[in-house]
Amino acid sequence: MRTSLLDTPWSTTHEVFETVRTISRETPLLTSAALDEIAGFQLFIKAESLQHTGSFKLRGAFYRLKNLAPEQRQNGVVAFSSGNFAQGLARAGQILGVPVTIVMPHDVPQMKVLGTQRYGARVVFSEPGGRPREMVAAEMAANLADREHLTLLHPFNDSDVVLGHSSLGTELLQQFEALHEDHPLDTLLVPAGGGGLAAGIALALRSHGSTTRLIAVEPSGYDDLARSLAAGERHRNETASRTLCDALQAVSPGAVPFSVLLETLSGALSVTDEDVKVGMRAALEHLKLVLEPSGASALAAALGAKRRGVELGSRVCVVCSGGNIAAEDFAKLVAEEARH
Repeated sequence: MRTSLLDTPWSTTHEVFETVRTISRETPLLTSAALDEIAGFQLFIKAESLQHTGSFKLRGAFYRLKNLAPEQRQNGVVAFSSGNFAQGLARAGQILGVPVTIVMPHDVPQMKVLGTQRYGARVVFSEPGGRPREMVAAEMAANLADREHLTLLHPFNDSDVVLGHSSLGTELLQQFEALHEDHPLDTLLVPAGGGGLAAGIALALRSHGSTTRLIAVEPSGYDDLARSLAAGERHRNETASRTLCDALQAVSPGAVPFSVLLETLSGALSVTDEDVKVGMRAALEHLKLVLEPSGASALAAALGAKRRGVELGSRVCVVCSGGNIAAEDFAKLVAEEARH
């Protein structure tokens, strides 16, 4: 592990970008006059839900596996995930010929399980039993690593995973600069669970000398990052609250990403399930984009910012991080929002 990711130079983030782009898709930067009117400012949507495997997770997973030692590649890896890292890691393993085992909570969406298996990974289920499901799955993955001599990987508390995600930030900056060279982006909103994506993007912004403010978005009941930033040290979510954002239910920020975010993040906002449904419906109606709840969280925060008195500036970008949701579940949530 690197001693300080904060010292990552532009040359490194550029190298990471060039490595990841060999297998990733350049996802579009979308705009909508209707969404601009709703939000009250110019809004840009980074549609990472259109990434291979349906989320940004492929980026960090591929870069992490690319840096494995030869013996580790041969023996294989194990990780815990609620679904998006699972699919990203499975696909990365498929590309690089690395055997992948994933421990998944038993209640994850079935389509994420099937997607992970489709890319050739072995899936093992964990039963939370009233404990935080991330904690139980992590313990089970560690036990499998010891028993089967696998390399244990963490979905967000890992320097190479964070660096892999910086490729999204670099790609976004290049796209935005091509559109508005003389008009900097004021604020960038990013969904946050363990903080890996936000930290990766923060490194890209920092290494490129960007003045854009970075704000994390968390589900209500999982505001551990906001509390950690206020305290200057990591805080935990002690109880498991209900949230539609199944991909953002981390127990606490990872130590690795938090060391970056403590110095780079401008703040954190939270969104309710109802906010998220609004974001999902808005993405469908105005962008023809299907988002899972977690993937719609940053858009939801942007659309509700003016109403809540949150000042984001005149040019705001949101990362729509994932779209892995079953058609029937998506239709149900969007229909529920329409009735309000």
